[in-house]
Amino acid sequence: MTETIHPDTRLGAVHLTVSDLERSLAFYQNALGFRLNRREGAQAFLGAGRSDLLTLLEKPGARAVRRTTGLYHFAILTPSRLELAKALRNLAQTRTPVEGFADHLVSEAIYLSDPDGNGIEIYRDRPRHEWPREDGHIKMATDPIDIDGIFAELQGRPDGWDGLHPETALGHMHLRVAQIANTEAFYRNVVGFDLIMHFGSSASFVSAGGYHHHLGMNTWQSAGAPPPPPDAVGLRWYDILVPMRAELDRFANRAAAAGVPIEERGDALFVRDPAGNGVQVAVASNQ
Repeated sequence: MTETIHPDTRLGAVHLTVSDLERSLAFYQNALGFRLNRREGAQAFLGAGRSDLLTLLEKPGARAVRRTTGLYHFAILTPSRLELAKALRNLAQTRTPVEGFADHLVSEAIYLSDPDGNGIEIYRDRPRHEWPREDGHIKMATDPIDIDGIFAELQGRPDGWDGLHPETALGHMHLRVAQIANTEAFYRNVVGFDLIMHFGSSASFVSAGGYHHHLGMNTWQSAGAPPPPPDAVGLRWYDILVPMRAELDRFANRAAAAGVPIEERGDALFVRDPAGNGVQVAVASNQ
């Protein structure tokens, strides 16, 4: 039986390469409401509270490359429908292009991209007891969203916005992969996530602790594709946070048993999935 990762496992931050740091900072702060926590040379660290949710590394001349594995989108989880409505209103007020909306039954989501084309989802979860199930499994869909209902959350409330709520988190990652079978096996057998559902043969969703998904993977634009070249914008890696050191040790043992190369980064362990996507596993702080 496959060893399952601790149910309190969550995601930490997503780390991206961008081509123009000032342009990206303006977008993430003004359009999305991130706060700049600090800057270190060509790198900026942003969040909603004390913890970093997003790290941007500038590589001048970096380019968007099609038909590779990498980032499909990263998903910012707001703590309520009201906070999602505030974010949506700010997108409208800043005239930020939005690429789509969806009601996934378990959540309501807004989709857009940053100036380099990195995909972003902003969403809110419905309470777990409202998540529909079919044959004992969580059921998700891509239905039209109730925009009027979301905006109704703002009625009687002041127009001001102080940015993303401090309880905002990195809710999930969605990756482009070359093959579903081997990448899903990595995330189940090495990372220890549970399978939540398949979307045909081209997408898979996994998680810890019964969440609808901490990770989505698909081959919609990347079947058989190579990893992106070094001069590409996009995903550098993302963080998986486990609640205790013993859980990190168990991950290390599973990776070693599977022959997955491990890079020690201080108190964190860095690996790559079969599609070449970077994954850093660390023990969560108390922040």
